[in-house]
Amino acid sequence: MSDFPDPVAAGLASGWRVTDAGAGQLPEDIECDVAIVGTGAGGAISAAVLARSGLRVVMIEEGPLRSSRDFNMLESEAYPQLYQESAARKTKDKAINILQGRCVGGSTTVNWTSSFRTPPATLGYWQKHYGLDGFGVEQLAPWFGQLERYLSVGPWMMPANENNDILLRGGQRLGITVGAVPRNVRRCLDLGYCGMGCPANRKAAMLDTAIPAALEAGATLLTRARAERLVTAGAKASSLEVAWLDETGLRPRGGKCTVRARHFVLAGGAINTPALLLRSKAPDPHQLTGRRTFLHPTVVSAALFPQRVDGDQGAPQVYYSDHFLARDPIDGPVGYKIEVPPLHPVLTATTLQGFGREHAARMRNFNHTNALIALLRDGFHPECPGGTVALHDDGSPVLDYPLTDFLLEGARRALLSMAEIQFAAGAHTVFPVHEMAAGYSSWALTKAAIMALPMKPHLTRVVSAHVMGGCPLSASERDGLVRPDARHHHLENVSIHDASIFPTSLGTNPQLTIFAICARASAELARQMTGRAPDPLA
Repeated sequence: MSDFPDPVAAGLASGWRVTDAGAGQLPEDIECDVAIVGTGAGGAISAAVLARSGLRVVMIEEGPLRSSRDFNMLESEAYPQLYQESAARKTKDKAINILQGRCVGGSTTVNWTSSFRTPPATLGYWQKHYGLDGFGVEQLAPWFGQLERYLSVGPWMMPANENNDILLRGGQRLGITVGAVPRNVRRCLDLGYCGMGCPANRKAAMLDTAIPAALEAGATLLTRARAERLVTAGAKASSLEVAWLDETGLRPRGGKCTVRARHFVLAGGAINTPALLLRSKAPDPHQLTGRRTFLHPTVVSAALFPQRVDGDQGAPQVYYSDHFLARDPIDGPVGYKIEVPPLHPVLTATTLQGFGREHAARMRNFNHTNALIALLRDGFHPECPGGTVALHDDGSPVLDYPLTDFLLEGARRALLSMAEIQFAAGAHTVFPVHEMAAGYSSWALTKAAIMALPMKPHLTRVVSAHVMGGCPLSASERDGLVRPDARHHHLENVSIHDASIFPTSLGTNPQLTIFAICARASAELARQMTGRAPDPLA
C-alpha cells in the first residue's frame, strides 16, 4: 500500500508539534489552555474544536502514533501495537474479552466504521430518568448532521461480501427487517481489514480528520505518555501528572511531565477515564466513579456454508438488524442488535470453542465460515446494572462485570435468533459459540441444543468492543458524575468527553454518539473559554 500518501508522515515533516516518549529531550513542564487525555472519538473531536477556536491544546495519548505506512494488514502486528492489552483485555473474572483501541485515534483507528445515531428510545430513557432534557432527537440532530458530513458517513453502496449477504438473505426469508450500516469511509477500497488500521487512509477516522485538524491549528500531541493523576485542590484541578513510557508503551521509562492547564478534558475511554479519576482521588460524594459501566455483552454464532464465505474480504459490516431491539420495551427483556463481524484467523481462532483436532477442523473450514454477533442492550433493567471499574495495586484498571442470569437468558435468545437466520440463509451446520455446544445440522437440532445449554460465565463465550458508562451524565449529582454539559459535577475545570458519560448502554455502535455529544460539549466549552462560538467542523 506504499502507493497511497500518508498524511501523518506529511504532517510530521511539515512541523506538527508531536513529542514521543522516545525523543532525546522530553519536557518536564507544559502549560496550556486545555489538556486533553486521550485521542479517540471524544478527545480528538474536542481537540479539533478547541484548537481551531484559538486555544492552546495539548493532547496526551498513552498509545503510539501509527499511520498507514505502519498498517500491514497483519494481526500479529496490529493487536500488540494498536489495542489495549494486545486485544486481550478481559473483565476481572476473565469471562468477557474486550477489544479497545490504544493508539493515536483510539478505537476509531481500528473499529469497523459502523456509524449509527443514538436510538430515540435510548434518548427518551435518558430524558426521563436522568433529567437530560437537551438530549432529545431534535436537539442532537444538527450535531449528528454536522459530524456525518465531516466524517463522510453514509450507507455502503458497493455489493456486500457473502458474510454480510447471509444476514440479509436469512432475514428476508424469515421476515426480519435488515438495514444497511452507515459507514465513515471515503472512496473505500473494500479490503476488509479495518480492524488493523486502514493502509490506504480511506477511513474518515480521527487519525485522518480531527487529529490533523487539531495539529494544523497548533495543538501539541504527546505520545506514549500515560496520564497518571490529576492534582486537585477543592473544586479545581491544577495539573496533570504524566509518565513517559518505554519502547513497549507499557511501562514507565523514567521521567515525568507536569501539564498545567486552565481546563482538563478526560477522554481516555470508559475504563481508563474512571481509573484516572480513582487514582486522582477526585471528589465523588455519591461514590459513582466507575460504577454502571456497560459493555453490550456480545455472543457469537458461527455457521458453515457449502459456498465460500471469505469473511476476511470486503467491507466488514454492511447489514444489521434491530428487529430484536424494537419488539420489546427498552426496559423489558434484554434486546439485541444483530451484526456481522469480519473474520480473520487469529481473532476467529481465539473466539471459536474447541480444542485439538476439533478446533483444527473448524479452522480448516475458515473460508466457508460465517459469523453473526448479537449485541445485548444492557443498563435499562434492574437485573443488568453493568459493572464497576476498580484499580489493581499498581493503579491499572480492571472492570468487574457480572454476567447475570437475566443477561444470559438474553444471550440464549440471541443464539437462537442467529442460528435460525443462518439456517434460513442456507447453512448446513451451525456452531453456537458456547463451550458445551457442538455443530448441528438442522434448525430443530440446534434449537433443542441451545435450549439445553447451561448459560453460565466462561461456558458462554462473551466478547465486547463497546465500553460505556462509569462517569454518567445526569442533571442531578446524586445520579451522575457529569453535568449535561459534560463538566464534572464536583471539579469545575474538568470535563469528560468519551463514552464513559453515557448513563446506560446505547443499543447500537457508540462512535457517532460520542462524536456528536462531544462536539456539542467542546463547542460550548470553547464558547465559555473564548467568548465566541467556534466554527463548525468542515
